[in-house]
Parts: sequence; C-alpha cells; structure tokens
Amino acid sequence: MDTVIVNRRAEQRWAAGHPWIFRSDVVQRPTSPAGAVRVETARGLPLGVALWSPKSEISLRMLDGDSRAELDRTWWRRRIAAAVRRRTVVAKAATAYRVVHGEADGCPSLVCDRYGEYLVVQLLSAGIEQYRAEIIAALVDVLDPVGILARNDVPVRTREGLPRTVEAVHGQVPREIEVEENGVRYLAAPWDGQKTGAFLDQRENRALVGAVSRGRALDCFSYHGSFALHLARGSDTVTALDSSGPALERARANAALNGSANIEFVEADAFEFLRAREADGSRYDTIVLDPPAFAKNRQSLTGAVRGYKEINLRGMRLLAEGGYLFTASCSFHLSRGLFFEMLADAAADSGRTLSLRAITGQPHDHPEIITIPETGYIKGALLQAVD
Repeated sequence: MDTVIVNRRAEQRWAAGHPWIFRSDVVQRPTSPAGAVRVETARGLPLGVALWSPKSEISLRMLDGDSRAELDRTWWRRRIAAAVRRRTVVAKAATAYRVVHGEADGCPSLVCDRYGEYLVVQLLSAGIEQYRAEIIAALVDVLDPVGILARNDVPVRTREGLPRTVEAVHGQVPREIEVEENGVRYLAAPWDGQKTGAFLDQRENRALVGAVSRGRALDCFSYHGSFALHLARGSDTVTALDSSGPALERARANAALNGSANIEFVEADAFEFLRAREADGSRYDTIVLDPPAFAKNRQSLTGAVRGYKEINLRGMRLLAEGGYLFTASCSFHLSRGLFFEMLADAAADSGRTLSLRAITGQPHDHPEIITIPETGYIKGALLQAVD
C-alpha cells in the first residue's frame, strides 16, 4: 500500500472516534489510484489503514487502527461476520434487515441489506469499490445468499467518479421478494424500489405505532403501505395516502398479501389532503406522518422546517381526543433539537394539548454511533392528544 500523511486535525478526529479525513487535512497525497493506503501523522506515527478516494472531499475513510492490516477476503469476512452477530435479535423478528450499516459497522461507505435469501449491496466510495470482489466473496462465505444485487445507482457515486449501475453480482435476484416483519408480509423491490428495495429503517417504529393504532387511521406518504399494514391490524379503517400511483399499486398488493381489507388507497398530495380534511372537520384516531427528506442539504433547511411544521400542525388538528400521532423525519440536516422545537411550535399553533409518549430513532440494525453523527438520521415521536 501507498502511504498518506495527514495533519494533526485528522489525527485528532480519528482518535475521537470518527473515521473520515477530509481533503484539506491530507498533507501528502498518495500517488496510487483509489483503494487502500496506510496513514501516518506528520511525525511519522502510524494511524492505520484507510480507503482512499482521490476525487472525493472525504479523501480517507479509516478502516483499521492496525497499519499492518491487509484487506483481503479474510479481513472482510471477519468484519462482516461481526456485524451479522450484532443483528441476531433483529433476525428473529424480520426476514428483511440491514446487515452492514457503513461506518457504524466499521465498513465505511458499504451498505448491505438482507431480503430473505438475497442481499442488496451499495459500494458508495471509490476506495471501497476496489474491494468489490473481496466483499462479495466474504458475504457469500458468511451468509450464503442465493443472489446478491449491487444497487450502485445512487448520486454519491458520481461525486466519487464512479458509474451508476444496477447489476446482479452473484447468482440471480428476482424483481420482487416477499419478506416479513413482526408478522406483516410485504413485497420488496430490490431492482427499482426506494433505497435498496424497501424502507427497512422504520421497522421498529411501524411495530410501535401498530401496537397503539385504533379507530380511524391515516397513513400519509404511505409509499408501499408498510405503516398502513401495521395500522390495519388494530384500526377499523385505514386511509393510505401517497402521491405516486405505482407506489399505491404495490401497496394494494401488499394489503392483499396480508388479507387487509380495511385499507383505502388514495392518490393525492399530502399537504392538500390534510388541508381539505381539516376544512371538512375530519378526525382520526391514529395518524402517521413519515415524509421523505425535505432537507436534502443545509441550504434547504429553512424551507424544510416550514414544510415539517405545516404537516404536523395539520396532523395535530385532525387528531381525535386521545388519538395518536406518530411523526418522523429522515432529514440528516434537521437535528433532533430542531425537530422537537418544530413539533413544539406546531403544537402551540394547533391549539391542542399533546403528550409525548415516546421518542424514537433508528432500529437495531441501523446503529447510530455517538461519535459519528452521520450514521444517524431518523428521529421520531409518538404524541397523544390529551384534549
């Protein structure tokens, strides 16, 4: 491996538990292309081994504190096997879950999700792309999947100087895969669905709101109906709302798979729908607000907060007395503090008294490392209308 020299700031960042080293903190760049490099301080002290991305602002992603480490198939097998062991509890409740959560599992820029007998991987940096063969081989060794799909169609790969592709890299992977979580079945779409085929990161929150659902329920931004399916088990009726007709078609298929005949599917804009229901005096006993990320970057944060406040304000006004509202944000740039400040502002403007019943985050298979804030992005709250 080539050697990279970094400054004191990079050294301190790694010592504090964060694996990223930025371009501005690299004192001496390597001459080698993307791949693995050994990292040293300006004083000649070894820091370890990192993934090197020549075109990225995140130039180095530290992997191992042992500068003698060799990133062969055996190294990746040990690292992936450790991640799998940490998910033993999750595997008992679901057949679809995240196996490797990037930096949180000591595998920076690597994502691997399991859907039954199949795996979907994402290689998100130029450095990790160089170890594709070793990673795929290690996944086969540890998990013995029928097929592995590489969903490398995400924008971050363009910034890394990598092509955006979707391809089977081991065996064959079907267009749809039936999976189960907490007794609810649904069809994942690994080739063309959101993320790697489904929203696995709300699994525990779906179980939470499903346990308290009752009466007349509303699931906004329903997508393939994952929340709606859980709501249907305890509610009399459920309205599953989404602006995408094709997404609702899959939601209907998922409802049929579970024999859930009490779900109505509505194709509409959530903001317009909520305004109309407030105007006609509608009330719901259970409401779920799980919108897409409104804040894609820091520049869009102000507008995003306005959007989050509006949907939550209207959701709060639609709650029946004693009704539950589960609300979440998957915007990394919206901090927990700002999220709860927004909810407090919305509650004040709604004229309702709302009790905080639960504060939620990411599920067990999406661990958030406290020294790596980028590993966490979901924040949620379960609220109940007191009056």
